[in-house]
Amino acid sequence: MQLTLLILSCCLFPFLMTVLGAAAVFLCPRGMRFVSRQIFLGFAAGVMLAASVWSLLNPAIAAAEAMGLAGWLPASVGVVCGVLFLLVTDAAVAKIRAGTDADGLSPRVGTADSFLLQLAMTVHNIPEGMAVGLSVALAAETIGASGSVLGTVPGTADHAALSAALALSLGIGIQNFPEGAAVSLPLRQDGLSPLRAFLRGCLSGIVEPIFGMATALFLTEAAVVMPWLLSFAAGAMLYVVAEELIPAANGTAENGVSFVGTLSTVGGFLVMMVLDVALG
Repeated sequence: MQLTLLILSCCLFPFLMTVLGAAAVFLCPRGMRFVSRQIFLGFAAGVMLAASVWSLLNPAIAAAEAMGLAGWLPASVGVVCGVLFLLVTDAAVAKIRAGTDADGLSPRVGTADSFLLQLAMTVHNIPEGMAVGLSVALAAETIGASGSVLGTVPGTADHAALSAALALSLGIGIQNFPEGAAVSLPLRQDGLSPLRAFLRGCLSGIVEPIFGMATALFLTEAAVVMPWLLSFAAGAMLYVVAEELIPAANGTAENGVSFVGTLSTVGGFLVMMVLDVALG
C-alpha cells in the first residue's frame, strides 16, 4: 500500500507543477502588445529547444547505449518520426482550417499554431511520465527484492533507488513549471480566456501521471521503447520550434524588434538548460 502511494505521488508531482506553471496565465493581462507576444513565444521556443536535448535526446541516447544499441539509431529515427508526425498533423489542421474559412466559420488567428504547440508539449510529457514511472517501479522492485518496506530504515540499495526515483520526479516537476507556462501563455495571446488557456495547459501534462502509472505496471515492456519515445517527442518539439514558434517570435522586419524574440528564445533556453543540468 505504501509503495503504491509512493508511485502515485511521484507520478502526480510533475503534473501538479505543470498546473502551477499554467496558472501563470491568470497574471497575463488582456490586450498585450506584439512585443509581449514575442517574449512569450520566444521563451516557449527556448524552453522546448533545451528540453528536446537535455530532457529527451540525451536520456534516449544513454538508454539506447545501455541496451546495447548504437546511441544515434533510436535518436535519429525517433526525431524523424516525430517531425513527420507533426508535419502530417500540421497539414491536417491547415486543411480543416481552410475548410472552415471557406464556410465563413474561420477560427481565431493562431489557434492552429497553438494547437500544435500544445500537442508537441503533450507528446513530450508522455515519455517523461514514463521515465518517472519506470524509475519508481525499479525502486519498488528493489525494495521488494530486499524485503524492506517503507517506514523502516532502508538498506543501501533501497536508499539509492528511492533517492533516484524521488530526484527524477522532483527534477521533471520543476522543469514542468516553465513548460506549463510555455503552453498556456501563447494560448492566452491567441485570444483564449485565462480559464480556457489554463485548462489546456493543464491537459498537456495530464498524460504524465497516466503513462507513469501504466509504465509502473508494465515495467519490462516500457523500458524497451523508452529511447524511441523520447526521441519521437524531441522530433515533435523541434518541428514546432522551427515551424511555428521562432518565426512568430521574430515577427517581421518592419517591426524592427526581431531581437526581442531572439533574446527571449535564448533566455528560455538558458532557464531550461540550467534546470535540466542542475537537476540531472
